[in-house]
Amino acid sequence: MLTSLGIIIGVSSVIIMVALGQGATAQVNARLAGLGTNVLTVSPGSTQSGGVRAGAGSVTTLTLADAQQIKAEVSGIERLSPVVNGNAQVIAGNQNWQTRVQGVWTDYQQIQNWQIGEGGFFGVDDQNQGRAVAVIGQTVATNLFPNGQDPLGQLIRIRNVPFTVVGVLQSKGSTGFQDQDDVILIPFETARVRLFGVNAINSISVQAAEAEETDEVTSDVQTLLRGTHRLRANQADDFTVRSSNDIVNTAQSIAQTLTLLLGGVAAVSLVVGGIGIMNIMLVSVTERTREIGIRMAIGARPGDVLLQFLAEAIMLSVVGGLIGISLGVGAADIMPKVAGWASVVSYPAIGMAFGFSALVGVFFGFYPARKASQLNPIEALRYE
Repeated sequence: MLTSLGIIIGVSSVIIMVALGQGATAQVNARLAGLGTNVLTVSPGSTQSGGVRAGAGSVTTLTLADAQQIKAEVSGIERLSPVVNGNAQVIAGNQNWQTRVQGVWTDYQQIQNWQIGEGGFFGVDDQNQGRAVAVIGQTVATNLFPNGQDPLGQLIRIRNVPFTVVGVLQSKGSTGFQDQDDVILIPFETARVRLFGVNAINSISVQAAEAEETDEVTSDVQTLLRGTHRLRANQADDFTVRSSNDIVNTAQSIAQTLTLLLGGVAAVSLVVGGIGIMNIMLVSVTERTREIGIRMAIGARPGDVLLQFLAEAIMLSVVGGLIGISLGVGAADIMPKVAGWASVVSYPAIGMAFGFSALVGVFFGFYPARKASQLNPIEALRYE
């Protein structure tokens, strides 16, 4: 058991570390799913004065006509929504809250993967008729309607314009930059005309039908907007197009690298365990020299002795690997309940850890076994 302990710890460590890494990856993917898939965000460009460039969105270059033209002329688009937004003080009864208000089309719900917790999302009729209805995020609902009050059907005032709450969004949590649940979604025309009174829009959200078409849709949108904005060949774009897939791929790549790093660090203990087995087997050869001489004297061939010691080393590794798998899987299942850490048991990691432990037995057991098989029988019999 002491000889196998290094293998036990190594295998269980690999399984636990990979499970934690993949659990973190699953959490990242779940958060990023809230950004929507295959989504392009078209934003206004920046102003430049005397060589000084302001930030993105500092110039109003996008209009509703741009959004309508993109939807009509660019192929490969599944959904599209213009977005006009701004911060506003919202009042409900004796409560108030400063939040982000976004005017959107109904497709925005599917584009940004918003799920409804209570009630429903506003429909096309609400959009076309400019109705004063609102869908609020969990953070807004908690602050405007404390103590378990039901927000549905309640009246809220946004910049002194009354709105009826028709739905509450499911929580998405924080992206690390902002609270995604601190938002109110209202029909686009209602926001543009009654709340903000603007002709320009803040952004356009576009969802490509397929991930493979994202780059082509991006290029087509850029070409179309350069034409409609009458930009010359030597002029820079007065807009930017960003893809959520780039963010998702980058985050997934980082998470996978983290998983490989954790697994690699844990795999070092497997090598240490293999060295431990080699040391014990070398000691065993020394202690059993006389036994080896007796076996050879009664007819055992060098290959028989080699096979005996190699089989012992492999058995130590395999038994240690099986015990390590049991401990690793058990710990990975318990950790979410005890420590609250997300973990996903990886069967490929189990197979690789077990296979590596068997390989360690062969690799580190071969030298002691070969040394035993090459002992001189007469000297072995004389050994005390």
